[in-house]
Amino acid sequence: MVKVFDLVSAATGIRDGEAAEAGFAPVTVQATADDHKSYYPGATSIDLRLTGDRTTGRLLGAQLVGSRGAEIAKRIDVLATGIHHGITVREILDLDLAYTPPLGSPWDALQRAAHHWLEIAFPWSA
Repeated sequence: MVKVFDLVSAATGIRDGEAAEAGFAPVTVQATADDHKSYYPGATSIDLRLTGDRTTGRLLGAQLVGSRGAEIAKRIDVLATGIHHGITVREILDLDLAYTPPLGSPWDALQRAAHHWLEIAFPWSA
């Protein structure tokens, strides 16, 4: 993780090219979601990239970029833990993540990105 001025960038797991070299069938998607409910003052965007295996749905890697207050560290830790335990991208949707309008959304930015990944990787089942 790195902080540059007011931006924070973090990554975990492997990227698309590394996944292909390791024998996976990677699908990488980019999504943007607010760090908390947009009607609550101070919402900022988080740019997310998720890489998963199209064959198994397994989460392989992620990169996040957002403002200093967007809880990037918390979110990358959630994904790193998921990768360590071999979760699928679909299982991100089942996580019970903290919610209150000034700090999050009912569907966290991670879950919104996971849903987008499923729409791209498995359009018939999302």
